[in-house]
Amino acid sequence: MEKQAKKAIVLLADGFEDVEAVTPIDYLKRAGIEVTSASISGNLTVTSRWGVIKLITDTTLMDVQKSGIESWDAVILPGGIPGATNLAASEETNRFIKEMAAAGKLVCAICASPVVILAPLGLLDGKKFTCYPGMEDKIPQGKWQDTDVVVDGNILTSRAAGTSGQFAVAIIEKLLDEAAAKKIAEAVLL
Repeated sequence: MEKQAKKAIVLLADGFEDVEAVTPIDYLKRAGIEVTSASISGNLTVTSRWGVIKLITDTTLMDVQKSGIESWDAVILPGGIPGATNLAASEETNRFIKEMAAAGKLVCAICASPVVILAPLGLLDGKKFTCYPGMEDKIPQGKWQDTDVVVDGNILTSRAAGTSGQFAVAIIEKLLDEAAAKKIAEAVLL
């Protein structure tokens, strides 16, 4: 019997941080993980923080919600302001993330997203985490770690655009295994 591919969904809103969205999509696909990009608005096109990238997503969160969280192994939340703020302002996005976390699915957030999205949902309470430097003081209920990537149970966090490669490789390791993660890291010269 053939092993079913792992599936990750990347939630995107206007203002997403370019590298923090594109790097995980690229690396995970290289590793054989099925990656779906989903706009949280009804519009399939989302614009990056710097306006450099206009990404046409695979689907919308509204359509994703019809299939339920059972379809996904991980949700990925790029940072960037106002991207992370736009994600956090969406009730549908918050509901989806909370359901994923409650089901033990991997919840991955980078840069501002741990602070702006995960903390208000209570997902960092008592958890080790990292985030964009200087924002950690806004999460007194979490256990900030001064490192590029932190995994605590099913919560995976990373610091910023410059750690996007490590973030993506850590997601691969959690979804697949250490060998698959190492193979991608070596292939991209990380």
